[in-house]
Amino acid sequence: MRFNEVLKNVKNYEAGKPIELVMREFGIKESEIIKLGSNENPYGTPPKAIKAIKANANKAYMYPDESMIELREALSERFNVRAENIILGAGSDQVIEFAVHSKANPNNAVLMAKTTFAMYEIYSKQTATKILKTPSHEHKTEEFLDIYKKNKDIEIIFLCLPNNPLGECLDKKEVYNFLEEIDENVLVILDGAYQEYASYKDSNKKIEPKDLIEKFPNTLYLGTFSKAYGLGGMRVGYGIANEEIIKNLKKLQPPFNVTSLSILAAHAALLDEKFVLKSIKNNFEEMIRYEIFAKEKGIKYIESYTNFITYLFSSKNSSEIAKTLLRRGIIIRDLSSYGLNAIRITIGTPKQNERFFEEFEKIL
Repeated sequence: MRFNEVLKNVKNYEAGKPIELVMREFGIKESEIIKLGSNENPYGTPPKAIKAIKANANKAYMYPDESMIELREALSERFNVRAENIILGAGSDQVIEFAVHSKANPNNAVLMAKTTFAMYEIYSKQTATKILKTPSHEHKTEEFLDIYKKNKDIEIIFLCLPNNPLGECLDKKEVYNFLEEIDENVLVILDGAYQEYASYKDSNKKIEPKDLIEKFPNTLYLGTFSKAYGLGGMRVGYGIANEEIIKNLKKLQPPFNVTSLSILAAHAALLDEKFVLKSIKNNFEEMIRYEIFAKEKGIKYIESYTNFITYLFSSKNSSEIAKTLLRRGIIIRDLSSYGLNAIRITIGTPKQNERFFEEFEKIL
């Protein structure tokens, strides 16, 4: 059977191993497995979201309100933008898909960092557009500008703030200085999936969507409920941009793309500020333990503004480390597929982290 030629160059997204698969492969009890590989909130689902899901479970047979107006209005109030400036997706990666398919084609190019969220490249390759990457793994605006000025066919630029899977984050001032140099017809996508963490740790990293889209009408801000809001399994993300961008993205939006229960859970989670703030606070308190551990063991790490940390190795092999930990019931992320001898570890609960340190020290 014949398929589109572009699919030959498209790789599947490599998701973190699920607990169920580890149970089957290694015969480990679920209670003995800790998952620190997918950057989920280790403190679970917000209580208000659980309550909303339970209260409305009997309505799951009904299609959701296609306008999703209640959640859009709640986000509108949170970010002080109009509901017309917001589009919802089944995860923020679906909004990325809308954006890429709205602009990219075989006659233009997309620019991104060398090591960043894999779906930028996957969606771009589906359109047969040219993909340009910076030479450095981490975000460096001077490298982005150098490539941008040499390639007049660039239609989309991705900035991951903070960057997944590495954890570093540009300052707002650096970002704005960069945006001043970009033509108004180029769509710049600022992925803020981990912005709640970055802005808590350092106010210089905080990007306000309202300020962003008013100063730079060619920008699209992305957010998600999968990380700090603890709803990875519900798949809810959003994009914030000027009305022209949103109107065009909505032409690619399928009907009922976010489920009824997901919408209700996200709305409730947005109001559960106590849970979110406590999760973020605990995250950075526990991250200090990872930094201290790395220093004591002579491991290089990237300062993180997210809910994970990246350890870099010179003598040890990251793939072997990840496989050994997996056999012991600890799921982390091996970054060798990105050309890095590194592992990414989601910051867990104190108990989970203690278990990681015990097993990891045995390997070292």
